[in-house]
Amino acid sequence: EVQVVESGGGSVQTGGSLTLSCVVSGFTFDDSTIGWFRQAPGKEREGIVCIGSSDGRTYYTDSVKGRFTISMDNAKSTVYLQMTSLKPEDTAVYRCVVDPVYCGGPGGDEYWGQGTQVTVSS
Repeated sequence: EVQVVESGGGSVQTGGSLTLSCVVSGFTFDDSTIGWFRQAPGKEREGIVCIGSSDGRTYYTDSVKGRFTISMDNAKSTVYLQMTSLKPEDTAVYRCVVDPVYCGGPGGDEYWGQGTQVTVSS
């Protein structure tokens, strides 16, 4: 079965940087998408970034565009999310998902990681 494991979360000050990793098992990146979502306490979950494995096309929602960068290493079955210029409003649990409809997936099952906490102090 597909397993998705995130890592790299932590606590930083405003303006700091973190890089999250998403390791996927039981699934290949030959023709798929990977996305990151986040959910802050008391707020709705939101999709923030996507990447396509076949062409490397990316999508960034406005709130993170210019600050976050998504990349993919097919050989390691790993997706990275580089986050810079972090703000307190970036504080959330970040989750990685394989082939979400949000990122253009075909529908049906989506495979989610357990999440990693990012905390940005003011």
